[in-house]
Amino acid sequence: MPKRPALAVLATAFLTACGAGTAPAAPVETVTATVQATPTPTPTPTASPDETDPPKREGSPSEAAEEKRLPNVVGMNLQEGQDTLQAAGFYVLNDKDATGQNRLQVLDRNWVVTKQTPPAGRKVSTDTLITLYAKKIGE
Repeated sequence: MPKRPALAVLATAFLTACGAGTAPAAPVETVTATVQATPTPTPTPTASPDETDPPKREGSPSEAAEEKRLPNVVGMNLQEGQDTLQAAGFYVLNDKDATGQNRLQVLDRNWVVTKQTPPAGRKVSTDTLITLYAKKIGE
């Protein structure tokens, strides 16, 4: 019989540790608060525009545009035409399907330039959009 009191003590300790015999906790009330941010004023710039502009590299397309004579690339494959224009300083290029089917020129070497705008020979700014109209070779 001496084992029973020890068992009763262990059972009581176990039940107490598990929370048996304690009162249930009161329900928790949730409160929601809305906070509005106060806008902070934008500071006025203290640096001059020259100090805030990013540095420009020589030979980059972002330099001030100059006027140059537009080379004739009609008859060249599209890749060669683009390379020729870029070598002349024209970097703002677009290409379109000359057939009107709106196909993408995936392999530029498989397309031939049939028209360019503005036309060749004109003196235009190097930041002018040059559009090359091309069709697949053999069409």
